[in-house]
Amino acid sequence: MTTVSRETIEKGLDILRELNNSKFITHVNSCVHCGLCGESCMYYLANREPKNLPAYKVELISSLYRKYFTFIGKHVPDLVRAKELDDKMIEEMVDVFFGRCTMCGRCNFHCSIGVDIAYLTKVGRIMLTEMGYTPANLQSTVDAAIKTGNNMAITTEEFVDTLNWLEEDLQDDLNDPNAKIHVNEQGKELMYTLNPREPKFFPLSISAMAKVFYAAKESWTLSTKMYDVTNYAFFSGNSKEAQIIAQRMVDEVKSLGIKRLILAECGHGDRAFRWEAPNFLSQKFDFDVITSVELLAEYIRTEKIKVTTENITDLVTLHDPCNLSRNGGIFEEQRFILKNTVKNFVEMNPCGINNLCCGGGGGQLAMSEYNERRMSIGKLKADQIRNTGAKIVVTPCHNCVDQLLQLNSAYKLNVQIKTLAEIVADALILEN
Repeated sequence: MTTVSRETIEKGLDILRELNNSKFITHVNSCVHCGLCGESCMYYLANREPKNLPAYKVELISSLYRKYFTFIGKHVPDLVRAKELDDKMIEEMVDVFFGRCTMCGRCNFHCSIGVDIAYLTKVGRIMLTEMGYTPANLQSTVDAAIKTGNNMAITTEEFVDTLNWLEEDLQDDLNDPNAKIHVNEQGKELMYTLNPREPKFFPLSISAMAKVFYAAKESWTLSTKMYDVTNYAFFSGNSKEAQIIAQRMVDEVKSLGIKRLILAECGHGDRAFRWEAPNFLSQKFDFDVITSVELLAEYIRTEKIKVTTENITDLVTLHDPCNLSRNGGIFEEQRFILKNTVKNFVEMNPCGINNLCCGGGGGQLAMSEYNERRMSIGKLKADQIRNTGAKIVVTPCHNCVDQLLQLNSAYKLNVQIKTLAEIVADALILEN
């Protein structure tokens, strides 16, 4: 017997009604069950359980579509494997769409007929969130961002204190009392953002980028009001909350009179604001938006900063964040940066847009109930790293940094995990 109210079920079905367009219908009806997507999925490669198949996710959404939007599905459901949206189905959807997918998009890349499996997974998440079934820990991360302006609920006082001592350290490091971490300054050329993990756990990555800005003689500032590049509502599927978070960033850029917004090293944050936000905010930004990866490459190409390959001699490899590389198309820039800043660079196999997800994306790091699965699928990435023989793993994403640090410990890789900004800062040639 179904205990979920009819009103709740209708909220989920309303999402399918709203999406009942040519794109949705094409993808929901196109899967031919060839199984190729399984060989691309971290979850299925780690555990060949049928529920880990990307095609299984497609089938869940397709079975609901057939039940409620096709004649045969309504009247002879067993004939076309049409299923009810009931307690059992909702429980399975939560487990599959949130607990067995990082939304990395690698299955899309390998689908033989081009089904947008990640899109259909997102539809499943949107339905569940609309019905009130977002995993509690993921929702609490979104709530913190909505309530406090950042997903870790860092107070302004704590943030400012961190920046103050980082500025003092920067001045000592550069032997220049005029070196600054600019805060809330009007009319600067750039506004730089952060992943809240930086002020909370990785403050030296802020120092690294500040050092690069110093070397570039850049006109830049941080905002204490809105600096969080992340948008976990993008993962939960709550478009209204995603809009709130993105609009706050837009408003702060305009409030400070900024010309260019620089998105920090955060794969999903870059994607959610640069490529997705103009769509769900229904506006074209009147300021430039680029990732810090592109900015660092620009600095090196234009010789706005000078770097050397002599300072970093250990073997270095690169992990490509899924949302930046596969889903954002930015993969050459980080390689250009590394080839100009490290002496020995080796690729993982596979790499670039075909990279293996580290296992931390899709909100997995915020959903502790799936930690065991997350670490299990991460073994594939750990094996990749070990096979390179590298001593330093670079990744332009703080979510990936967090996951890779845990993999480093769990699988005893004995490597250093660094951001691109840290690598560039270490490779700088500073002029007197």
